[in-house]
Amino acid sequence: MNDKLNYIMISPHFPTNFETFTLRLHEAGIRVLGIADEPYEQLSPALKEALTEYYRVNDMNNYDEMYRAVAFLAYKYGKIDRIESHNEHWLIHDARLRTDFNVFGFKNNDMKKIKYKSAMKEIFNSVGLKTANGRVVVDFEDAKSLAQTLTYPVILKPDSGVGAGNTYKIYDEARLKYVFEQSPEGIDYIMEEFIDGDIVTYDGLTDQVGNVVFSSSLEHNKAILDILIDHSDMFYWIPQVIDPELEAIGKECVKAFNIKERFFHFEFFRSKDDQTLMGLEINCRPPGGVTIDMFNYANEIDVFKEYANVVKTNEFKAEITRPYTVSYVARQNHLRYLHDDRAIREHLGEKIVWSNHVPGIFSELMGSIGYIVRAKDEQTLFEAIDFIAAKQEDE
Repeated sequence: MNDKLNYIMISPHFPTNFETFTLRLHEAGIRVLGIADEPYEQLSPALKEALTEYYRVNDMNNYDEMYRAVAFLAYKYGKIDRIESHNEHWLIHDARLRTDFNVFGFKNNDMKKIKYKSAMKEIFNSVGLKTANGRVVVDFEDAKSLAQTLTYPVILKPDSGVGAGNTYKIYDEARLKYVFEQSPEGIDYIMEEFIDGDIVTYDGLTDQVGNVVFSSSLEHNKAILDILIDHSDMFYWIPQVIDPELEAIGKECVKAFNIKERFFHFEFFRSKDDQTLMGLEINCRPPGGVTIDMFNYANEIDVFKEYANVVKTNEFKAEITRPYTVSYVARQNHLRYLHDDRAIREHLGEKIVWSNHVPGIFSELMGSIGYIVRAKDEQTLFEAIDFIAAKQEDE
């Protein structure tokens, strides 16, 4: 049974577009074994076809169940070569399984640096990157004292957290006290000075020894925290050319975090006053939503297929030419837009390469409906974005 690589895909059905990982691995001749809590009959036909076996557990947060699932698959198919979910939520679980079954990839000892923002700051600093002043705070009194040193506004966020959940921009002591009083138990907060800057990212994929074989970048029209506070729409885009300084710093960070055969998503501040890049955080998985699909539209390649090539033969075979700049444009149901969907499609035509309604779990940030639009230059791209986002009145 050891004629093929055995790849266990954790939660292969979620999110839906990530099913393609399993499909491409299967097409590359890799044996893909799925573990999740979704009933088998509810998996898509294509996913069922691509999975050699699917092991359903009752609760994916129950480690004993997950361990027994991997043990069964290892007994039946032989040594497990990879265990992966490509999902932030399961990073620690994935690492624990890799540790217990001695599988290639991040282990338990690697989790601190890729899950805790305080540890990330240390690594960013080690490669010469500045980070926002701040530290972990133990309680309200400690936070109050630090806020007086940093001066308001300050940013308070979980030391280990995903996205902008439980993240606050705090302007005064009363609000700070309220947040601590209402905070769920078990959250360790880190407090930092507020940086007036834009977030830019360095994204990509490394091969099995840590070389960057694919890279890209994202820029946002507004901060994620502001989107959630204002309940506004938004857009972000992939530039055709990656800033050379950003790419150089990004590659240094890839080495410092020892990222091998993994997707990465680094976030940096670019300060508005002097354009200095500052380290913010790392996510050791593909960027969320449909961003990986945007990589494909921007480059006219199949990143899912190239990932399978890296796993199987350590080769990224596609040529990267970046013929397009691509944007995700979100619209919210509660806002009144000037153009409806039909008008958008008639006006923009083939520039619209994808659109869909966004599930409720993601819609607060990603909009009620999202469009992916692409063009061969940024001026044309931003004209398309403006058409989609135009309001009936100034909102």
